[in-house]
Amino acid sequence: MRDAIQILRDSKTIAVVGLSRAARKAAHHVPASLQALGFRIIPVNPEADEILGETVYRRLADIPDPVDVVEVFRPAPEAAAVAREAAALGIGAIWLQLGIRSAEAAAIAAEAGMDYVEDRCMIVDARQAGIRH
Repeated sequence: MRDAIQILRDSKTIAVVGLSRAARKAAHHVPASLQALGFRIIPVNPEADEILGETVYRRLADIPDPVDVVEVFRPAPEAAAVAREAAALGIGAIWLQLGIRSAEAAAIAAEAGMDYVEDRCMIVDARQAGIRH
């Protein structure tokens, strides 16, 4: 299994479940900062059509392009459902943003052979490791 830094190094396309339209929220400025580092961000949000200049999809299964990692900005009780959907789609990694933990999501990811990170901030790790794409 890859660690958080290796996931970031290997990943170029990040589907962000719960990406927010509100610039003041971490669920907006973290993906925006990742986008500024060269990552392709694909928003997943049932209530928007475009965020960060990208087409928004209602669910992971609607995304027509390959996804390297799913970043989750949803409450912990919703993480397992996201992990199930990501596993069913064959996505290789799931990352629960800082403050989000889910034993059930971790178990789903392990059973599916997915890399799994929880309770860590992608942009903090990317910046600390000097990762740009």
